[in-house]
Amino acid sequence: MSRIPTPATVADAPEAAQPLLEAVNKALGTVPNLHRLVSTSPAALEGYLAMNGALAKGKVPAQTRERIALAVAELNGCDYCLSAHTYLGKNLSRLDDAEITANRNGASNDPKADAAVRFAVQLVKTRGHVGAADVEAVRAAGYTDAQLLEIVQHVALNTWTNYVNSAFQTEIDFPVVSARVAA
Repeated sequence: MSRIPTPATVADAPEAAQPLLEAVNKALGTVPNLHRLVSTSPAALEGYLAMNGALAKGKVPAQTRERIALAVAELNGCDYCLSAHTYLGKNLSRLDDAEITANRNGASNDPKADAAVRFAVQLVKTRGHVGAADVEAVRAAGYTDAQLLEIVQHVALNTWTNYVNSAFQTEIDFPVVSARVAA
């Protein structure tokens, strides 16, 4: 059970959050528990959705975004995000089981995506204090400086959702996948 009461329906959420949750429902066909829990603070929900929406317009491919989310969730020991991104990775991004396993292990079977995932892992492990060689490895794989910034922002956003779900024990509403490690 969540440590913060999760509104059961869109109508139970604060009034300012309801249009945001309705937009989530329209986009996904459901309103995940994370979104409903975060709606307790309409400002937090608006910020989360705005950053997520902005990054979706970026230059890092959707599959790589899911790969990063899986690696970060595994490192941070967030079962909610690991469950959600395993589901989204399989069903929306069409990642196969071998790729999802590689991502959870901090890598990718795709050489270019591997550089991004490994960079994301280094960001988490070093709390942003990566070395010049880490940055150059991602550039050498073909990522632009704009994409490097987006990768850092994806790590930050995923870390935020990991922390929200871990701190408040968001009830998992996806097929459950448990992290092998905890931070």
